[in-house]
Amino acid sequence: MNKQKVVVFLPAYNEEETIGDVIRDIPRGFHPHVKVEVLVVNDGSTDDTVKVAKEAGADYIVHMERNSGLGAAVRRGLKESLRKGADIGVMIDADGEYPASQIPELLEPIFKNQADYTMGSRFKGTIEGMRIHRRLGNYCFTFLQCVLLRTWIHDGQSGMRAFSKQVMEHAEIIHDYNYAQVVTLNIMRKGFRMTEVPIEYRVRTKGQSFIKFKAYMFNVLPAIMKEMKRPVEKVDIQHNVHKISETSLESL
Repeated sequence: MNKQKVVVFLPAYNEEETIGDVIRDIPRGFHPHVKVEVLVVNDGSTDDTVKVAKEAGADYIVHMERNSGLGAAVRRGLKESLRKGADIGVMIDADGEYPASQIPELLEPIFKNQADYTMGSRFKGTIEGMRIHRRLGNYCFTFLQCVLLRTWIHDGQSGMRAFSKQVMEHAEIIHDYNYAQVVTLNIMRKGFRMTEVPIEYRVRTKGQSFIKFKAYMFNVLPAIMKEMKRPVEKVDIQHNVHKISETSLESL
């Protein structure tokens, strides 16, 4: 059986204090039929993010010409993952808030052919330590996605997601500032199956979040409305990932 290639990509802007630990925590040999490679999308960092990432074992570094925004960096990460031959792409934030050790759990529904797109859900796992304003903002934006998609989502702002090859080929992110809401709306409107996997939330202890409430509201809400107004055709879904047997998945 040919190995399935998983490319884990990390959008990174000035994350020298955290990115090394995140990369080292990414499981590489968790399954004999899975090959894992790490890609860093350097979004115009001015610190030692790139140096630290290389020292931690990143396989590939790609550079944005300037700081373009998280949405633009994730778009580039999906594109580069396809170029590297990924059967599945995994996106994880470089800030250390998400447990890289749980990537195998995020992949399992795709390998079992139960989903095309998975999101790590802190609200199905643990959210201890999350600040109240972030929690309330997450509730509001996630509820909006639930209404628009007519399906239940627990954590619409997760920074830990996995994409099948076909999802990566068809996913569109229509603005540069952020990606979280619009990419899920886009993917699910095209007919792809989504599921959430419980994960543990880790309180950020280093660095600084790019999110500012006012800027987030003025950028994200118009993008959501723009996405919903766009005509979207259902995709003829083909499952490109070879289903790994239930027995062999016990080691995940």
